[in-house]
Amino acid sequence: MVLAGHFFNLSIKKQQFSVINIQQSINGIFLSAGILFYTANINAQVRWINADAAYAPLPTGFHVYTTTDSLDGKPFVAYYAVASLTSKKLQFTTDTTYKRRLTPAKFFEKNQQPLLVVNTTFFSFATHQNLNVVIKKGKIVSCNIHSVSGRGKDTLTYRHPFNGALGISKHRKPDVAWIYADSSKKIAYASQSVVEAVRDSVSQVSFKSVMNRSPNKSHPSAPTFFNKWKMQTAVGGGPVLVQNGQVKITNNEELKFAGKAIDDQHPRTLIGYTNDHQLIIMVIEGRNKGVAEGASLLQAAKLMVGLGCTEALNLDGGGSSCMLINGKQTIKPSDTGIQRAVPAVFIIHYKGK
Repeated sequence: MVLAGHFFNLSIKKQQFSVINIQQSINGIFLSAGILFYTANINAQVRWINADAAYAPLPTGFHVYTTTDSLDGKPFVAYYAVASLTSKKLQFTTDTTYKRRLTPAKFFEKNQQPLLVVNTTFFSFATHQNLNVVIKKGKIVSCNIHSVSGRGKDTLTYRHPFNGALGISKHRKPDVAWIYADSSKKIAYASQSVVEAVRDSVSQVSFKSVMNRSPNKSHPSAPTFFNKWKMQTAVGGGPVLVQNGQVKITNNEELKFAGKAIDDQHPRTLIGYTNDHQLIIMVIEGRNKGVAEGASLLQAAKLMVGLGCTEALNLDGGGSSCMLINGKQTIKPSDTGIQRAVPAVFIIHYKGK
């Protein structure tokens, strides 16, 4: 259990590498990551303070923490909520809209004022469409977009990514995996190994081709086993940040913040879980110069590892990042302090309310 006033200590010296698999030591823990790191020195010490009183009343098995400590020498503000997956009084669900978007505050009122509301999926501003999977009460209510059109000289080509998602089963078992969720199927399929995006001239990826995919070019003979992903609740985003308790960011494979974009600092929304059945939901304030300058994906991943996450996922960030606890805002949204309307949210209800 995470305690009030606890510290997250992290020190890492990174060297430039040109190979895919690297190892670094973080406080004696060796990490392997399938990404290219750039030369930098990172030292972080973040002290989390219990903020339950500011969002009371809160039920047993649910707590809120905050920090205003600097992150790698820059102003930093973040909040996270921790919820017990074993508490029968806490109900985990989602909500979506159709051809429109709502602010988190509007979702709060629409869903009988739940304990927690947080933004989730990436989406199209033009159509308001979710671009990632959302599962509610065991049914897919939004699918992944698995085909991305090429640009310029590559206009006749397509890339087919499989983005990460976090799901909670009927028996409250959490999982982060890479998902195939298409409107042609009533159930989502998940790979527990990262799947590289394939480039071809086919506009739609077929279910048959998905079932015969290889996880990555480094191990072409190892099949990706997509199995039925029987989740009661799920939200998608990407990239996956933490696997097996280690920093392992699959931004290049998921085509989410590929290349040097991994180092860009932005507001963030993160979700993950620990071995002791705690769900962690974090929002990081950003684009607020001199007050809160956000976090890179690497910094975000390390924060989640520091809180004991076994697996963790990045969700839509930027101006979308917003978390309400009992209807009260945590971070200040980066869209001039105004909540951005979004098409999907993750919700925690307190049954005893």
